[in-house]
Amino acid sequence: MVKKLLSLTMVHKFLLFYIFFICIVSVTYAQNSSNKVALSSLLVKLEKSYDIRFSYSDADVKTIFINKPDKEISIEKLLVFLNEKTFLQFKTLDNRYVTVSFLNKTIAVCGTVLDSKNLEPLLLTSVKVNGYKLGTTTNNKGVFYLKNVPVNATLSLSFISFKTKTIAAKELFSSNCKQILLEEEVEELSEIRMSKFLTTGLQKNVDGSTVLNTEKFGILPGLIEPDILKTIKILPGVESVNESISNINVRGGTNDQNLILWDGIKMYHAGHFFGLISAYNPYLTKQVSVTKNGTSSAFSDGVSSTINMETSNRITNKLSGGGGFNLLSADAFVQVPVKENLELHISARRSFTDYLNTPTYNNYFSRSFQDNSISSNDVNNTKSEFYFYDYSFKVLYDMTYNHSIRTNFIHIKNDLEYLEKYTANNTTIEENSTLKQENLGIKISWDAIWNSKFSTTLSGFFSDYKINSSDYNKDTDQFQTQFNNVLETAIKLNSKYEFSDVLEFTNGLVFNEIGIKNTTSVNAPTFSRTVKDVLLKSAFYTEIVYKKNNTYARFGARANYFHTFNKFVIEPRINIRQKINSLFSVNLEGEFKNQTTAQKIDFEDNFLGIEKRRWVLSDDKNTPIVKSKQLSVGVAYSKNKLYIDITGFRKKVDGITAANQGFYNNTQNLNSIGNYEVKGVEFIANKQTENISTWVSYTYSKNDYTFDVFNPETFSNNLDISHSLSAAFNYSFSKKLKVSFGGVLRSGKPYTKPIKGNETIQNGNRTIVNYNNPNKEKLNNFFRLDLSGSYKFDFSKAIKANIRLGFTNITDQKNTIDSYYVVDNTNVNNVRRVNNYSLPFTPNLSFRVRF
Repeated sequence: MVKKLLSLTMVHKFLLFYIFFICIVSVTYAQNSSNKVALSSLLVKLEKSYDIRFSYSDADVKTIFINKPDKEISIEKLLVFLNEKTFLQFKTLDNRYVTVSFLNKTIAVCGTVLDSKNLEPLLLTSVKVNGYKLGTTTNNKGVFYLKNVPVNATLSLSFISFKTKTIAAKELFSSNCKQILLEEEVEELSEIRMSKFLTTGLQKNVDGSTVLNTEKFGILPGLIEPDILKTIKILPGVESVNESISNINVRGGTNDQNLILWDGIKMYHAGHFFGLISAYNPYLTKQVSVTKNGTSSAFSDGVSSTINMETSNRITNKLSGGGGFNLLSADAFVQVPVKENLELHISARRSFTDYLNTPTYNNYFSRSFQDNSISSNDVNNTKSEFYFYDYSFKVLYDMTYNHSIRTNFIHIKNDLEYLEKYTANNTTIEENSTLKQENLGIKISWDAIWNSKFSTTLSGFFSDYKINSSDYNKDTDQFQTQFNNVLETAIKLNSKYEFSDVLEFTNGLVFNEIGIKNTTSVNAPTFSRTVKDVLLKSAFYTEIVYKKNNTYARFGARANYFHTFNKFVIEPRINIRQKINSLFSVNLEGEFKNQTTAQKIDFEDNFLGIEKRRWVLSDDKNTPIVKSKQLSVGVAYSKNKLYIDITGFRKKVDGITAANQGFYNNTQNLNSIGNYEVKGVEFIANKQTENISTWVSYTYSKNDYTFDVFNPETFSNNLDISHSLSAAFNYSFSKKLKVSFGGVLRSGKPYTKPIKGNETIQNGNRTIVNYNNPNKEKLNNFFRLDLSGSYKFDFSKAIKANIRLGFTNITDQKNTIDSYYVVDNTNVNNVRRVNNYSLPFTPNLSFRVRF
């Protein structure tokens, strides 16, 4: 009984509170509402008070409510008040009659544009008044203001990868800056064609390029983080014959034929740990796009591909960051707002391999040094100290809503010191070797939006790449050094004019200077050689882009002038994509490209047997400008989250030299110029459900060299991978727990055997391997299975964490990735075969925290 009474008392108290609350709200609302009256009623009262007549349409005024004007004001002030407080035009015909209409009325509007998902402001959203040369962009709070907007006009608000929204100007006639929510776009009209491709964070652009959004990156087999250059290897047509991201081969091209840009800075160094992991910290690199053909004319170099990495370019005014570690390194990044219009983005990563040896480090180290004297001698005592680091920072400064300055800095370094003692012919020999690689880049840019249609970007960058090695043999007292240095500076002016929402016109000028220096010195016998080349070039580019409904078309051209050679090179570009119906779309891509830098590969005069590539510059004679022509045609099918794409391509690259290709045969010392031509088909199928994403990709290609001085003239390319098949299966147990399993099966790369029965010959005072015709043999097929898992959890609402496990080559398959022969008088036929093997079973683990 007592419980019932208590329960009834609680109910009565709740009812009393509820009634009291309703009364308060009602009174408050009544008080607020009493200040505003319907315009239709007010006009009737004003007609009586001022003895005037308003001529208006009931439909124009019935939805308008305004505050009451002050009593006993003049009729002139009354009309000014009504014009300011409504979007109607009040105009006197004579002393008694006043017309009320929308005719020639302009108003001031404002709005706040937000992301509909997280309600974050969208900076630089384009705001256009349809049918008028009037527009603006949002500030860093997502707010925009516009004056003199026709009252009957509509405004279009658009932001990259979001649906364009149209809203009436009358709805924005308020000092409160009404919130406008934009939704992410997943249809054909957006810049993003597919919001999810293979895994979360991988997207397909409308121009055919593939975009990696590192912030939203999901999971891939064997990977524990969104390693930028490892991730792109899952794409069809992208291979690495030796597993190294320092040797990425796109449609049969060598690694030096990839243009690598970090925030617009051309980078000459790609990997840490001699190519086994990417040198670019992914946690401030927000987006990476990979283009294999149909490249924008704004880009030059990279006759095989363009890999464009971009960091966040928006001031968030929020303190955020994160950090973590894996079994090789630790890193941290932070975004620090200094002022409302000033922000710093900082990231840093360093390995702890000089302090701690993990199983991952041991496998990576053995894999990197297997092609060195370390692997072929009786090593009694070795001591190595290896570490790498990279750091970057970016300053974001908005001078005004339409003018911004961005400054970038990045520094990447690998440092190795190696001391070994080994026994050869009963003699103890001691060697001390060092190797340092680094790339420094600086850029400053000014972005200006002059009006709703015209914008410009003025930028300049400086890139400095160095590789410095030394080797000291105590037994022979011989000390040798090698040095390779690339210095590049560039100034670029880009302009874009938008004729309409569907048509834009881009033009640009680029001035560029590249200097490359190569130095080799030996003390016994005394020898020194220094080669330094400088090239000045400039370019003008233009392109027009049309995007409407189911059509995307980009036509461009680039005119390059090489001042040093007094030579013009014209490069047309084309990229067309047409959706035929709701299921099928077709595409056509074509381009001419050139590049003036290449990597020379010298196996006899190398950097400690691990870094054999040195950059050289075109001289238009012995090292010509490399030129490519490429055409590709494809068809895509999409329905019910099933995506299928088939693309055929043909590419020819002229101006390559034998020294650039890394031959392990008699041709490696010949200074000959030739070309390669690759033809192939790429296929990918991706099926997604709520919890599953599975895909299979296959590439068939035929890749042949042609060198006039060789016999035979035409033979298989070193990178001729005839068949490449990969597949993966991603499963999400929940939003927190995910796994990914996949594998790669591909043809072995070509290699060359010695002539049977005549394996060695004399070359002056030296005995060398007498190789047969180049690349007649092929290595065994390459096969590898990988596995990874990811688990997310939250320490709090603000702090989120993630643990990932990755296993590379879970079957511990011993894949031969390269093979060559050396003279060895202790062996039968005086030669010995040297095989390089892929990474064995290798675990890795990462733990990350983000706030």
